[in-house]
Amino acid sequence: MALLALLVLLALAGPVWATWDTCRGTCGLRPMAFDHSSVAAEYSQDSDYEPLDSSDGASLDKGGAGVHPGAWPGVISVQATLENGTWHMCSGALIHPQWVLTVAQCFTRAGDISRWEVVIGATDLSQPGPEAELRHIQTLLVHQYYDPATARNNIALLELDQPVECSDYIQLGCVPDSSLAVPELKTCYMAGWRATPDSAPGPRLVLQEAKVRLIDVQLCNSSRWYGGAVHPQDLCAGYPRGGIDTCQGDSGGPLVCKDNAGDYFWLVGLASWGKGCAGAKRPGVFTSTQHFHTWIQVQLGLLPPEADAPAPEPFPSPEEEPEADSGREVNPNPDDSEDYTGVSFQQQILGKFLNLLLELLHFLKGDKA
Repeated sequence: MALLALLVLLALAGPVWATWDTCRGTCGLRPMAFDHSSVAAEYSQDSDYEPLDSSDGASLDKGGAGVHPGAWPGVISVQATLENGTWHMCSGALIHPQWVLTVAQCFTRAGDISRWEVVIGATDLSQPGPEAELRHIQTLLVHQYYDPATARNNIALLELDQPVECSDYIQLGCVPDSSLAVPELKTCYMAGWRATPDSAPGPRLVLQEAKVRLIDVQLCNSSRWYGGAVHPQDLCAGYPRGGIDTCQGDSGGPLVCKDNAGDYFWLVGLASWGKGCAGAKRPGVFTSTQHFHTWIQVQLGLLPPEADAPAPEPFPSPEEEPEADSGREVNPNPDDSEDYTGVSFQQQILGKFLNLLLELLHFLKGDKA
C-alpha cells in the first residue's frame, strides 16, 4: 500500500518533476568558471576595478574584455525590438528551464510584451554564439504589490515560450529559502552588461563582473546613507567608500554569493535601485530573492496560492476587542471543539486518503487472520 500511495503522489507531481529534470534538479553551478577560491583571492576592495559611474558604457574592469564564455551561466538579457532595432533593456536570472526572475521596474512601460525576448547563455550580446538560446516571453507576472514610486516588491517572473536545456553555458540560479543565513555569505559578485567602445567595428555589449560585499541593511538605511529608503525585503551590496556599483542598464542584474560550505552559488538579489553610481555610502540596492521565495514557488505552481497569503492582522487586546459582528460565522464547523483550526482543501483530501489507506490495511490484515 505504501507503493500505491507513492505512485499516487508521483502521478500528482509528475509534470513538475519532469520540468525540473531537464536540468537534473541542480542549480547554482558554474561548470565553465575558473577555480572560485583563486578568483575570490584576486578581487578585493583595492582591486583594479573602475566604478560603474557613467551611462556612456564605461566598462566595469579596465580591460573591458568582459568575462570568459560560460562564467555566469544563469545571467540573461531581456531585450525589446523597437522601430530602431533590438535593445538590451534589463538583466535577470534563469531559475527554471522555462522561467526567468527579474525586476518589475523593467516593464513599467513595456507595451506589447510579445515583441520582447530573452537571450540565455551569452556573454557577448553582439555575438551570442552557438551555445546561446533565444526565447520569447509567453507570460509576464509582476508582483501584485509592486510600487514604482518606492520600488517596494520590485520583482517579476517571465515565462518563456519554450523551456531551455541546461548546458555548460546555461544553468539555473538557486533562490534561497528562509533557512539560509544570507548575511553570513562572504564571497559575493554582481554582473552586468557593459559596452566596449574601443572594439571594431563598433561597441559590443559584454557581460562583466565585480566582487562586492553585503552591507548591513541597518547601516545602509542610516541617516548618512539612504535614510530609511531601503525596504526590509532589500539587500545592499558594494563598498562603504564606493568605487564598485551597479549603474544605468543594470536593472535585474543578479547578486550571487558563494555558499560557505559548498562550491555553488546562491542567487540572493536582483539589482533594483540606487542614488548615483559608485558613490561613497551609496551602494547598490537589490531585491532580496529570499524574501520572495514563497511568492516564486506559488507563481511556478509548486505551492498553493494560499501559501503566499498576507500575514494576518494581530489580534486586538481584550480591552480593545471590537463588538461581535452578528453577520459573521465565527465557527464554520460547530461540531468541532473550541480549539478548531481551519485546514486547506488539500489537507482535507490528504486526510481522507490516509484514512482510506488505514481502513484498507485493517481489512487486509483481517483477511490474513
